[in-house]
Amino acid sequence: PNHRVVWPSAVVFDLAQALRDGVLLCQLLHNLSPGSIDLKDINFRPQMSQFLCLKNIRTFLKVCHDKFGLRNSDLFDPFDLFDVRDFGKVISAVSRLSFHSIAQTKGIRPFPSEETTENDDDVYRSLEELADEHDLGEDIYDCVPCEDEGDDIYEDIIRVEVQQPMKMGMTEDDKRNCCLLEIQETEAKYYKTLEDIEKNYMNPLRLVLTPQDMEAIFINLEDLIKVHFSFLRAIDVSMMSGGSSLAKVFLEFKERLLIYGKYCSHMEYAQNTLNHLLANREDVRQKVEECTLKVQDGKFKLQDLLVVPMQRVLKYHLLLKELLSHSSDRPEKQQLKEALEAMQDLAMYINEVKRDKETLKKISEFQSSIENLQVKLEEFGRPKIDGELKVRSIVNHTKQDRYLFLFDKVVIVCKRKGYNYELKEIIELLFHKMTDDPMNNKDIKKWSYGFYLIHLQGKQGFQFFCKTEEMKRKWMEQFEMAMSNIKPEKANANHHNFQMYTFEKTTNCKACRMFLRGTFYQGYLCPKCGAGAHKECLEIIPPCKIGSSADQDSLSAGPGPKMVAVQNYHGNPAPPGKPVLTFQIGDVIELLRGDPDSPWWEGRLLQTKKSGYFPSSSVKPCPVDARPPNSRPPSREIDYTAYPWFAGNMERQQTDNLLKSHVSGTYLIRERPAEAERFAISIKFNEEVKHIKVVEKDNWIHITEAKKFESLLELVEYYQSHSLKESFKQLDTTLKYPYKSRERSTSRTFTRSP
Repeated sequence: PNHRVVWPSAVVFDLAQALRDGVLLCQLLHNLSPGSIDLKDINFRPQMSQFLCLKNIRTFLKVCHDKFGLRNSDLFDPFDLFDVRDFGKVISAVSRLSFHSIAQTKGIRPFPSEETTENDDDVYRSLEELADEHDLGEDIYDCVPCEDEGDDIYEDIIRVEVQQPMKMGMTEDDKRNCCLLEIQETEAKYYKTLEDIEKNYMNPLRLVLTPQDMEAIFINLEDLIKVHFSFLRAIDVSMMSGGSSLAKVFLEFKERLLIYGKYCSHMEYAQNTLNHLLANREDVRQKVEECTLKVQDGKFKLQDLLVVPMQRVLKYHLLLKELLSHSSDRPEKQQLKEALEAMQDLAMYINEVKRDKETLKKISEFQSSIENLQVKLEEFGRPKIDGELKVRSIVNHTKQDRYLFLFDKVVIVCKRKGYNYELKEIIELLFHKMTDDPMNNKDIKKWSYGFYLIHLQGKQGFQFFCKTEEMKRKWMEQFEMAMSNIKPEKANANHHNFQMYTFEKTTNCKACRMFLRGTFYQGYLCPKCGAGAHKECLEIIPPCKIGSSADQDSLSAGPGPKMVAVQNYHGNPAPPGKPVLTFQIGDVIELLRGDPDSPWWEGRLLQTKKSGYFPSSSVKPCPVDARPPNSRPPSREIDYTAYPWFAGNMERQQTDNLLKSHVSGTYLIRERPAEAERFAISIKFNEEVKHIKVVEKDNWIHITEAKKFESLLELVEYYQSHSLKESFKQLDTTLKYPYKSRERSTSRTFTRSP
């Protein structure tokens, strides 16, 4: 009712803005016919994501066609709404819904009425331009279910008759006692509610529901009951001695209450599962109605009761805040402050876990829509923004339509293919800086608002073009935020080397002692000393305990030097008390830490991304020339003989005979001195040997114009972890096994002693 669309001053563009993300349209179908649309398919907070908005709109269109019988000709293209290209068609589709028999049985007045004579074209003509000027912002989400959902129900269920501490004439002690009593009595009422759910719903419903459905609906409610049995007893014991130790009870239970993270983050799915079962199974509906009559005379539905635990755990800090305000002269005041901070921290942790659950769902949807993607997107951090831009590589100079997904660590560049996307490029932000391109902004044409992503070591850069100045501002803002997350300004404060990190166990910040919140990339880890921290706390962390020399810091900051293995290392001898990194001759290792005088170095194997320790004598620096492209020698002048994939001068027929006996994925690079292109990649794929020419042009080297490299070594490293399918659709394999390594391992197999 408070939405600006129903304000007297509202205009048609306000309605267009409110509908553009598809959320309200999906909720409309759910309200017309509960169960017609699976609420799990709706993204309720698709901020900054064109992908998720369009997915919501397509979900609406599919249900209109499949469940409500609207013809495709009665509907609209998703971009007619998202870009507001033809809002008249959108209104026409909603109008047809208003005449549907389902809407009529609900007493909805159909529109337009016969007396409507306004010219639609005049009304809708300027909307697309307005949509360009007013990008989808976060202010349209005031119609989405919010954190306070269920508050009224909670108050009804947990209400206790406690004398209010604000009455005139009460002493501070009286007020404090009222607060203590409220905490104790509401906790008892809450525990009784949990028991009611278990006794009157969970136990009877086990007769008609599968264990999977039971877990989906009730989550970890049995664990909550066990914790609150102990929690209530501890509160009661504290109250027997006047409540002075109540703060200690909250501090002691903080860790045990972390299980609410799971309960609250699965709440939406639980409600959706329950609603789906009630709409589709008569036996479940009857059993739930029968159970409802046994709880408080049927006053509350199961859906209402399931929300209560989430409301209760988010109330603890409010109850303690009130208690603290009436305990100013009490000896336990400091401990109460700590308990209040602990419960505030718990509430923030739970909310962050809920948000991360939603975020991982979004990432999963991105993942399933991008073809050729060989990596898990969640490894790249949180998504920041996605949408259509025009991209020009500084090498290629051609402006191309591309769809970008920006994460904390990378930007994924794709080409749109219907409703899916084909991966073209993964750009690591760690190695780039962003600069504005103010010159283009003077051009008033669309798609002329640009900015650059420049490689820090002078490699291939990119120029991005946005449709409007507002769109450019938003993208640059999100790029800045992502780069600030992956390269925080204070990452190396006090000799640390903090990196964004996913903590498997719940961890406290080394500085403020509060939780690192959420389920992935919760904060920053210094791999040298093991300290974890919030981004905002990096500057105040105590100095790193391990090695603060300038040499170590300079080595740890950013990507380390590349080394090539000159001998096999399988973990013998083992580094004392350290994880082992095994490799074979020719493998390339990024050095993470290594004192020139130490027999053990730490590194990361580029092909597998595994890290660990190895003998410093088993590697040597990679023979890669670091001069800029125009002053580097051509690839043919670099000596590649040390690499296990380099075969030297070899004819095609000889290569076929050599690779035929090897497993799929075995490859070599051979020289072709008589040909214009000096190198070729030969790879066994399934039962055939394929040959790919390597082109050298303008001091760059490539097998496809879309992806260029400075050297043959860089090209090989890239395709060791990226499928050749990016360039050749029928060749879905990486460069897996250098042929010399395969031959050595085969010969070892046959010569090993019995």
